[in-house]
Amino acid sequence: MVAISKESNGSVSIPVIDMSAGEENVSELMVRACERFGFFKVVNHGVSCMKRMESEALSFFELPPYEKQRAGPPDPLGYGCGKIGFNGDAGELEYLLLPANPQSVDQRSRQICRRNPSQFSRVVNGYIKELRELACKILESLAQGLGLKERDVLSRFLRDEGNDSVFRLNRYPVCQEEAHLPAASQSKVGFGEHSDPQILSLLTSNNEPGLQICLRDGRWLPVSADPSSFFVLVGDCLQVLTNGRFESVRHRVMSSSKSRMSMVYFGAPSLHSRIFPLPPLVTQSNCKYRSFTWSEYKKTCYSLRLGQSRLGIYETN
Repeated sequence: MVAISKESNGSVSIPVIDMSAGEENVSELMVRACERFGFFKVVNHGVSCMKRMESEALSFFELPPYEKQRAGPPDPLGYGCGKIGFNGDAGELEYLLLPANPQSVDQRSRQICRRNPSQFSRVVNGYIKELRELACKILESLAQGLGLKERDVLSRFLRDEGNDSVFRLNRYPVCQEEAHLPAASQSKVGFGEHSDPQILSLLTSNNEPGLQICLRDGRWLPVSADPSSFFVLVGDCLQVLTNGRFESVRHRVMSSSKSRMSMVYFGAPSLHSRIFPLPPLVTQSNCKYRSFTWSEYKKTCYSLRLGQSRLGIYETN
């Protein structure tokens, strides 16, 4: 079963893909969604601990500031408030960025949550494990839909024990300036326009709006909140791996009249993994990107402002 969700004024439909539907149908629809939007929503995804993770995230953000700051200034991992990255970008939010591997989460939990670090660590690691499996399942469906012989040619990047995936908790406070305005009229940016540099992102939020995606014609489309589902975002590395057949989606978050919280898994390869267009998707005359390592691309991203174009540096023409 596949549903279609009407967003904005009803003129644009974002695909809502039922993960329990027939595999061939799901693969085809995911490919179509990635080609058109670089974005879709999945339901019946099988992730079981969303509520527990949301509760732990909320408990962290409700700690006194001095306790949250024990998680350390973001370098880039750690706790941050307002400042995003190293190049002067700012946002109306506070966040906690964690490495998506069990040992690192265990270690950082002792800094982050001194009252009950084992519970925080157990919930976070369980949630990350389920999200990685979901991300791999999506990437395997995409590989099938693209007609690639190796079903795991994309998912193996995330299954690599040395993968550089990260997990991010965001909380956007109430914006008093926007409180009297309807959601469609709110204009203060909470997190500025950007694409995700990794392979694939899985995002969910509480029941507050704010997420917007940029359509291919430059229009911004508000995305309705749905705390029981996941939004899937194509990242820059997947754009390269598919030789531009999929484009990473530019997106932003607008401040809301109510507090908004989101949780995002960014699926990334290992630092030394080489990213290049997959040979079956390339002909002799149309290889759009040159090869690079994830470490090289990550350094490029850190050197630029949030919304600056990055992939152009690696284009062959």
